[in-house]
Amino acid sequence: MTIEIPNPIVLQRADPYVIRYKGEYYFTGSHPDYDRIILRKAKHLADLQTAEEVTIWKKHETGPTSHLIWAPELHRVNNKWYIYFGAAPNDGIDDDTFNHRVFCLENADEDPMSDNWVERGQVDTGWESFALDATSFILNGDQYLVWGQQDFDIDSHSNLYIARMENPWTLATKPVMLAKPEFDWEKIRFKVCEGPAVLQHDGKVYLTYSASGTGPEYAMGMLTADANSDLLDPASWTRSKTPVFTTNEEAHQYGPGHNSFTKDEDDETDVMVYHVRNYTEITGDPLYEPNREACAKRISWTSEGPDFGKPEAFTRWAPSARCEVLPPDGSHEGIA
Repeated sequence: MTIEIPNPIVLQRADPYVIRYKGEYYFTGSHPDYDRIILRKAKHLADLQTAEEVTIWKKHETGPTSHLIWAPELHRVNNKWYIYFGAAPNDGIDDDTFNHRVFCLENADEDPMSDNWVERGQVDTGWESFALDATSFILNGDQYLVWGQQDFDIDSHSNLYIARMENPWTLATKPVMLAKPEFDWEKIRFKVCEGPAVLQHDGKVYLTYSASGTGPEYAMGMLTADANSDLLDPASWTRSKTPVFTTNEEAHQYGPGHNSFTKDEDDETDVMVYHVRNYTEITGDPLYEPNREACAKRISWTSEGPDFGKPEAFTRWAPSARCEVLPPDGSHEGIA
């Protein structure tokens, strides 16, 4: 029997990342205060909202990891846990939004909820510029890193790069650019390709990413490669010219993106986790508006690859532009 996934699965946690490990779901995402890295654990996706949220790391007072902690991801590599995240220095410059670098934490414990996290420092991508949203995957025994970074010679805020890794915090190869903002839908308000996520299925590697600003214009694109090809060769990848997951106005679902992939409780069915808003009335910078809700939906497969469908209407209460009163039943638990 298929169990319904109630959405949102977690309130006010953008850039959601979920990994299923030994019958448990582990959840992380951007905290709206951008000052910490959090984890939750539950046996069911439906229980993540009420699961205890543990802060496993907090920003430093000064230095390169002292500001705007973004988009942590939890990965299991060689029997250890790793978290990749973006951070910027709190150095008082006027515009620090595009001053991030990628950093790595390591934990050798079986349970990542422990406090045994060690800082492995900045992941050196080969040059110093705005870098964020690192994800990782393993194929044929090799670990790869995919992330967004700015190249000052390209008219964009961030492009997508890939490299093979020597260890979880060190690149073994030079970065290779896979995509830069080229299509109109990737250049609304900001010229951005970011938030990569990797799904492997039936001999193919699917790399999704998010583009444009973080308001209703946010949408997901996708690249595809054969698993046996050279993933460090841009020619191995085919890119969709149109978004594969975008706003669904009929369901009041706006700006879906920055997704991750996990498995359903049968350990076979693929599930996409993403964030989305349920309204468009945003005052000020959408980045600092907290109501990007983490949602999940099952993926169907066709001969052409994954079919993500459309973001579906919420089945749980969530904050809205016109709702300032929290519900009395406790379903808001977890809002920070």
